Amino acid sequence: MKAEDLLVIDSFAWFEYFLGSEPGRKVVNYVERGRTITPTIVIAELSEKYRTLSIDFKERLRFIKFRSKIVLLDEETAEYAGQLAVERKKKIRRWGMADSIVLATARLNKCRIITGDEHFRDLTDETIMIK
Repeated sequence: MKAEDLLVIDSFAWFEYFLGSEPGRKVVNYVERGRTITPTIVIAELSEKYRTLSIDFKERLRFIKFRSKIVLLDEETAEYAGQLAVERKKKIRRWGMADSIVLATARLNKCRIITGDEHFRDLTDETIMIK
């Protein structure tokens, strides 16, 4: 599998996928092809979201691990994410470190991000917007 064939799937896209929403249905083909990577920060965000909603996350996590390559936060990605955070916060209101880690992961793996998160809307060449 070549890096350019991969997509980073973010928290927004996974949540909508599991919800079965219209935006989530746009993610189905990518997930079924097994051509996605999921940064560990996304796992943390989803874990928090489902716990907040009092919904068990274990089965969803098993599915993510089965269908997507989990990418750990390493030193290079963390350092790059810090750089991106400074740059993006100048342009995008409420840009967060999780967004920076997702973007750094995509750039370092030479792939696009599938998302509906408005923070990524201006990155048209680097994203597939589902909403």
